[in-house]
Amino acid sequence: MTKIKIGLIKEGKSCKDNRVAFTPKQCLELQVQYPHVKVFIQKSEIRCFSDAEYQKLGLPVVDDISHCDILLGIKEVPIDQLIPHKTYFIFSHTKKMQSYNQDFFKAMIAKNITLIDYECIEYTDGSRVLGFGFFAGIVGAHNGLMAYGLRTNTFHLERVFKVKDYSHLISSYFGLKLPPIKIAVTGSGRVSKGIIEIMNLVDIKEVDDYDYCNTDFDYPVFIHLKGDSLYQRKDQKPFIRTDFHNNPKDYKCLFNNYLPYTQILLNGVYWEKSIAPLFTLDDLNQCKPMKLVTIADVTDDAYGSVPCNLGDATIEDPIYGFDVKTGSKTLPYQSEGIDIVAVGNLPNELPRDASYYFGEQLLKNVIPNIFIENSPIINKATILKNGNITINFEYLKNYCK
Repeated sequence: MTKIKIGLIKEGKSCKDNRVAFTPKQCLELQVQYPHVKVFIQKSEIRCFSDAEYQKLGLPVVDDISHCDILLGIKEVPIDQLIPHKTYFIFSHTKKMQSYNQDFFKAMIAKNITLIDYECIEYTDGSRVLGFGFFAGIVGAHNGLMAYGLRTNTFHLERVFKVKDYSHLISSYFGLKLPPIKIAVTGSGRVSKGIIEIMNLVDIKEVDDYDYCNTDFDYPVFIHLKGDSLYQRKDQKPFIRTDFHNNPKDYKCLFNNYLPYTQILLNGVYWEKSIAPLFTLDDLNQCKPMKLVTIADVTDDAYGSVPCNLGDATIEDPIYGFDVKTGSKTLPYQSEGIDIVAVGNLPNELPRDASYYFGEQLLKNVIPNIFIENSPIINKATILKNGNITINFEYLKNYCK
């Protein structure tokens, strides 16, 4: 079988990302399972697993990976670091025609690159194979609770990145007592699973929609809104998930039913422009009295499903305020405002755990398909083939003009 060289690239995006596609042990496992594969590690000062950890297991750590056939990364690659004629596996953030990556997309075309986007690797039912969403949900839910605690001075949570790993984060919740609050959790994917994991760990009870809206509790509760509890066809016909995904404009969002009772919103819905937002700014202004004071928009689409997401904050400074009356960004914890937690690289607060989780999925469910000629799962996720837009992504031709 033809020898294949795989390179783990150094992350170079301006917003430094310390995650990696494979841990050192996973690289070894890959080479054991596929003896024709050799893995090379590009030197990095920021990666959550150090160069020395890879070298200790006999893996070559090099400056130049231009000799590799396949390059595995996490985020977008700086244009000046793109290597022509290579195959990249990354989260490219181009499938929604994101304006901030238009030049990046054009550069990949010009350099005859083959782009396989992790986000587009799907099972036959359309669910995603890969993602960091679970750990985004973990960190996002924690940060949302942390922001509420800071605002109300009713409890204190430490920053996630200050703990060693996920197991230490769990132990930090021992003895934590939360006030009687109502929390809305939205979404049905990995992100919401991570959010609900935290709800369970801190002993927040799930309740149904009737009790959420009609009962006062003396302990914290949450409601999980997804599917027909969150969206309804405008013509009152039954909610059908496949129809919703194919015809989202035919559906309205029902979050306003729960807005008057919600103090914290932990948002994990998938969103694109044709999907109705959870609420509008008018909805916020008309909601009297306004109880919602904290939003953790974990899926983090600026001006998207959460219209008061005015763009990314940072891990170092994750919370900003939103003035409901003016629609402008303010300092957090203002009496007339909502505190927004919107960070695009949340899993970076638990990078080793998140990388291990991602690498396991990649190794089990994706790597075997790389060696299958015309693998459907790989073909479907290939946005560019040698610099040419593939048939599944022809709509991106307008994007590269």
